[in-house]
Amino acid sequence: MKGAALLEQFIWVAGAHFLALLSPGPDFFLIVRTALLHGWRRASGICVGVTLANGMFIALAWAGLSTLQAGSLAFTLLQWGGCLYLAWLGWALLRSSGTSIVLPTDTHSNTAPLSWGQGLRLGLISGLLNPKNALFYASLFSLLAGTHRGVQALYGAWMVCAVLGWDLLVAATAGHRTVMARFAKHLRWIERTTGIVLLCIAVGVAAQAIAKN
Repeated sequence: MKGAALLEQFIWVAGAHFLALLSPGPDFFLIVRTALLHGWRRASGICVGVTLANGMFIALAWAGLSTLQAGSLAFTLLQWGGCLYLAWLGWALLRSSGTSIVLPTDTHSNTAPLSWGQGLRLGLISGLLNPKNALFYASLFSLLAGTHRGVQALYGAWMVCAVLGWDLLVAATAGHRTVMARFAKHLRWIERTTGIVLLCIAVGVAAQAIAKN
């Protein structure tokens, strides 16, 4: 793959992944709540746990796809399963009226302090119990089946860093109510943009599956 084509591929992979990060999910709200109640340093443990969970799913998607032959039944099922999931998720986000972010009125909670290690375990469990992560990465890597394995690994490393960077940024800004209030106002736009991107990826997966059959 030539440099220009590789750069173009990286841009859409990184862009689609980042837009997915912008759409709040269980991990996002866990990080925000912990940062508000216990501070960003303790919430950083949850960020690392969530990142480890995402890294596991990325590694499984990368390694799992390497054992599948293009055109095999397992590969075809993976492609169509990912296509249907991404289409469903994209459509759901397009129809979303915007997720509500409710900030507590009192950040001085009587809740027992959360240790960094406890946060790490909470983040890891939260990430691993979210099947959407596994399906999203499997679907994304199915589009990269023809890309060099080393390049795929670099994409995976980039996504792990992006997850950690974004989650730490969320934790660091969660205590600033003005920032979070402005973020909440744009949730509908973020979710609908993410929905469009995911639908486009689903169409790409379907087109690739049809072309190889």
